[in-house]
Amino acid sequence: MASKPHGTGPDGLEAEGGRSATGRSGGSGRGASDAVEPGTGGPVSGRPTGTQANQRNTRLGMIWTSVVIALILLVLLIIFIAQNQDQVLLRYFGFEGQVGLGLALFIAAVAGGIVVAAAGAARIIQLRLRDRKTRGSVRP
Repeated sequence: MASKPHGTGPDGLEAEGGRSATGRSGGSGRGASDAVEPGTGGPVSGRPTGTQANQRNTRLGMIWTSVVIALILLVLLIIFIAQNQDQVLLRYFGFEGQVGLGLALFIAAVAGGIVVAAAGAARIIQLRLRDRKTRGSVRP
């Protein structure tokens, strides 16, 4: 790991009179002996470059994290349904029946999620149509 000494310019070289140690003013200021990471064109340092920082949060990593969280929530949901086995009477538009309390609450939550998803989808479609109309009128 190369450390940048105090009093050096942005290229890591001693600056004298507005020039880098290579004697050039302008350009990249990188000397022939400066270490460069292969394929990046940037100096070797302990800090991750832009692409290295982006590689920490990959899509596969996010998917794996999402699956783990979903499995934990599923286990908690199964425990909830198992602990709420009391039978309740449900009436819905003339239909009547008995079902477990946990299952009834789960069905209500899923129905609420469907309503929210439908409202969100309608809004997204509305915004996309408005965007298409705006882009169509701005064409050169």
